Amino acid sequence: MRWELDWLEKRASLTPKAAAIIDAETGQDWSYREVNDRAKAIAAWLETEGVKKGDRIALLAPNGICYFDLLFACGKIGAIFVPLNWRLSVDELAFIIKDCEPSILAIHSSFTKEVTMIWGEEDRCIQIDGTRFSGLIEKFAGQREKREIDLEEEDPLAMIYTGGTTGKPKGAVLSHRAIIWNSISTIASWNLTNEDRTVTYLPLFHTGGLNALSVPILMAGGTVVLANDFTPESAIKNVIEHKCTIVLFVPTMHHMLVKSDCFHKAVFKDIKLFLSGGAPCPLEIYEAYKQKGIAFKEGYGLTEAGPNNFYIDPLDADVKRGSVGKPMLFHNIRILDVAGNETGEDEVGELAIQGNHTFSYYWKNKNATNDTLKDGWLYTGDLAKRDRDGYYYIVGRKKEMIITGGENVYPLEIEHWLCAHPSIREAAVVGIPDEKWGEVVTAFIVLEEGADLGEQDAKMHCRQKLGGYKVPKVIHTIGQMPKTHVGKIDKKQLKEDALSASGQKPVS
Repeated sequence: MRWELDWLEKRASLTPKAAAIIDAETGQDWSYREVNDRAKAIAAWLETEGVKKGDRIALLAPNGICYFDLLFACGKIGAIFVPLNWRLSVDELAFIIKDCEPSILAIHSSFTKEVTMIWGEEDRCIQIDGTRFSGLIEKFAGQREKREIDLEEEDPLAMIYTGGTTGKPKGAVLSHRAIIWNSISTIASWNLTNEDRTVTYLPLFHTGGLNALSVPILMAGGTVVLANDFTPESAIKNVIEHKCTIVLFVPTMHHMLVKSDCFHKAVFKDIKLFLSGGAPCPLEIYEAYKQKGIAFKEGYGLTEAGPNNFYIDPLDADVKRGSVGKPMLFHNIRILDVAGNETGEDEVGELAIQGNHTFSYYWKNKNATNDTLKDGWLYTGDLAKRDRDGYYYIVGRKKEMIITGGENVYPLEIEHWLCAHPSIREAAVVGIPDEKWGEVVTAFIVLEEGADLGEQDAKMHCRQKLGGYKVPKVIHTIGQMPKTHVGKIDKKQLKEDALSASGQKPVS
């Protein structure tokens, strides 16, 4: 059955004058009609440039309407939108650009130097903050009325490169079907409406910034405020001034927010929910929002699946702290043991996901695709468990599980408890090879500013809650955690640091 893939066209006809996107810095806003008209103009320009169905259009820029200009324009002509991570090194960007082979590379002028080093085709490059880009929107306005394009729901719409600590980045190909169904499931499961408003600080080159809330809220007819350079002060200002109802931050942002004076002074009249994703959230964050009388919950997702997969009522989230909830509408979730059988209550296994919101394949990487997609299921590589009430908990990465003295240890459990100490801001746990135990549990902690906590006191804190074999044998206090380009703790680097400190050779 053929169905409408250009949903922006329909949304613009339903609510043409409603505010779709607002630029937090300039205050400029665009209605749904204006967003759709911009996308049609850019689609017309791309066609005159010879862009065909399946061609890639890459973008290197800070958050701005340009992301939606190109995403929706690509959707109208069957091209593939490829947002690029500007936090990457020149070499990493060069690899991705060579891998995806874009027909057009759109950039913000602040990245001209980097692009000059890796992209020699000046005629195929355009600055989105230059007069040429704004001029072509005016020039091609109204030149591309709705025309029939041979598009199917399985045709690719976007390709987002995943960030990992092993191997090269992989381009996860997201079809029209995947992006539309992630939005449908999110709207239905999270009860989003055209009254919802969010501010997006998360970079739009990530699925969390683009697909977690921004695209679903636009499909629902709400308003997305685009912002850069997160600070607690700017976040609170934007949430209050723009009457945001639902906001997604990563744990680091939440930590900065709840520790700020402006948070405790602020009065949030319109906010219904603060969300956290990207990494586990310390329990103190729950408590800070509870004391403020604000609903808070955690989510779970990945580029290859949505990213939205679970829902939990905020009242339940306070009772089931650490749970990501229950599977969303239209999603199937299983937890599997090493033999591929479903686990029982509170038993840990690998999380597998099935649904119309999952990705299609990894670009030019059949082996990785086959390792991830099996018999209609997406194997996440994440470990999880389900309690007696059907609530799911993420335990950690499958590859990060530590086996010490024959016992399985899940770093996330230890990290959660370490972060419950008032002096500890961040914690990471890794396994280090050991002749006697196989692996020994080793922790790295970052203390709160001005805090003083010795290794033995930190271990004593662990013994209050954790079994003896889970208590870290060594706890290193460091100034800051090494992070990957997607902002997650770089455990590979920590492990190499620990091996070097013990005189062992890092494992390649």
